[in-house]
Amino acid sequence: MQLSSRILNLKESGTLKILDKVKSLQAKGVDVIQLDVGEPDFDTPRNIVEAAYRAMRDGLTHYTPSAGIPELRDAIAEKLRSENGLDVRRENVLITPGSKQALFYAIMALVGEGDEVILPTPAWPSYAEMVTVAGGVVREVPPREGFSPDVEGIKEAVSNRTKIIIINSPNNPTGCVYTEGELKNIAEVAADSKTFVVSDEIYEKILYEGRFRSLGSFPGLEDLVVTVNGFSKTYAMTGWRVGYAAGPKGIISAMNKLQQHSASCAASFAQWAALEALKPETQVQPMVEEFRRRRDFLCRALNGTGAFCVDAPGGAFYLFPDISKTGMVSSQLCDFLLERAHVSVTPGEVFGGFTDNIRISYANSMERLKEAVSRIRSALDGRGFA
Repeated sequence: MQLSSRILNLKESGTLKILDKVKSLQAKGVDVIQLDVGEPDFDTPRNIVEAAYRAMRDGLTHYTPSAGIPELRDAIAEKLRSENGLDVRRENVLITPGSKQALFYAIMALVGEGDEVILPTPAWPSYAEMVTVAGGVVREVPPREGFSPDVEGIKEAVSNRTKIIIINSPNNPTGCVYTEGELKNIAEVAADSKTFVVSDEIYEKILYEGRFRSLGSFPGLEDLVVTVNGFSKTYAMTGWRVGYAAGPKGIISAMNKLQQHSASCAASFAQWAALEALKPETQVQPMVEEFRRRRDFLCRALNGTGAFCVDAPGGAFYLFPDISKTGMVSSQLCDFLLERAHVSVTPGEVFGGFTDNIRISYANSMERLKEAVSRIRSALDGRGFA
């Protein structure tokens, strides 16, 4: 069988690879505590579930317009205007089957063969693979201390081949939240060079201090920024697959053409559920506060082992601790913890070659987090750590 070069150049998902190992152990009856999963462990709020049920009961189970139901596009445009300071209307919004699809469409619509895409790292691995599928070239820019973006490095990476800068704040895998000053400087780089920016804001609401700022709200970027967001993380709706993109009408129209010839549209009843999610009565803060409690516990507990060094991140639900004191690179430590402690975490290599870090998701109950720390301590005890 002769596969296309496009597929042959594509790497397997590093995060899903871990999941395969976990499932194999679980199939043998092993109790694995999963700290590798990038999804909230909470139930979807009841009012959202009931809205989907009403939609199905009322027969709203057929194709929708490819760009999404007008009611949801209008509600998202209003949300982006009032909360994010973006000057958008319905025609600037595309509803997609998950935010990953929106990112894929944006990259496919903008990146041509040989075009360069600047990617500040650490970064979610799928960004680079999407660029590969589009025929583009990734230019990685390592972070400054504390995982803040190296704006000077981004500026130096811009060339006449640069098409996009991808940013993600709050960040997966570090939880780092870009400061307003950093965002302003990135906005200036994009505006001066006329470079498009794809801003992945999926963790926007999972913020522990300060106020979120959308990159697209800075002046001079009206025709350059595609903002991507969705309902998976904020509303514990990962399986519902509803995301969206907002940006210049021409780019959104091009992205919609890709959708017309692939997914057709997001699931109809899931769109009505997403419309309900945007209503004020949908509670988000209790989940964020629980994540904060878990973050604080896990930072104290891991630092207390002597094997890890981690600062409390400002957003998302991940830690990206330095593990260099263990004497193992991240892939080795991940295998060690899975085999000896039956705790699954993700190696830092997959996020841009960070061999001295692992990603830990605290999207698990406090009880399970405490048990995970106990198991990790026991496993590391034989290597000289308390």
